[in-house]
Amino acid sequence: MTEKREHIKIHETAFVTSTFRAFDESLSQDSFAKLWQNSKTEQWIKEYLDKVSSEETYTHCLRNRYFLDTIKNFIQNQEVEVLINFGSGFSMYPFLLNENLIHIEIDKPEIVDYKKDKIQKWQKENMLPNRNIHFIGVDFSKSYQEKLLSEIESIKGNKSTFILIEGVLFFLTRKETNDLFDFFNTIQKKGDYIGSASFQETIKKTKAFQNLLSFFNQKVSKTSQDDYQTIEDQYYESIHNYKLIDHQDYFSLSKKYKNTINQSKELILNENFYLLKRDK
Repeated sequence: MTEKREHIKIHETAFVTSTFRAFDESLSQDSFAKLWQNSKTEQWIKEYLDKVSSEETYTHCLRNRYFLDTIKNFIQNQEVEVLINFGSGFSMYPFLLNENLIHIEIDKPEIVDYKKDKIQKWQKENMLPNRNIHFIGVDFSKSYQEKLLSEIESIKGNKSTFILIEGVLFFLTRKETNDLFDFFNTIQKKGDYIGSASFQETIKKTKAFQNLLSFFNQKVSKTSQDDYQTIEDQYYESIHNYKLIDHQDYFSLSKKYKNTINQSKELILNENFYLLKRDK
């Protein structure tokens, strides 16, 4: 897994997700994702959609839409003051949400640094509005809790939080995942929320997943299906101090947002989305 991580470059992860979101702005509701588009990523995506699953553009658009609408509702109800995005990549939530929201963007140092430079450039060019964003570079595979806790606490104080973790757990070990949720428990208080995206074990039996594995082996590095983590409903149902209050997937969100599904289930990487509320 370490070898895999070292070979995955920025353009192959964060750029790709943002570009997918730009394919259908009416579905994703992300009018700024297109800023990250570039010719190298577009060629990579063309191959990905052809060899893995042509449905991927819409799965990513709906993931963005679900979390965006969810957070908007909480802000409107004055339940969330700080959005903490773990593995933020090049997501553009700060510019799609209320300007009073405080944002803490956490990812690998090289991604955070690149994103910060680009956003500051686009803000100077009046392509993006100003927002209250704090960037923190972290390597989740190393000891990070103490330093990160101090940085987060200094920013958020006692304000209510929504923690978002999407596109990350698939690449972590179960121990790293357990450590993350324990960490969330440390920084949140009763009434705070977590939004999480992950895949279930059944995905590994699909043609789409076999296509994904083959694509990664060709484009990224040699891996097996055991290098990728899947998480069942029971995991979320048993997280200490939290209650699972919503669970969606690509199919339920397609129905909600009237998205036409073009492929069979066998050819879709069906991601699951969970909403947790701290109740103790």
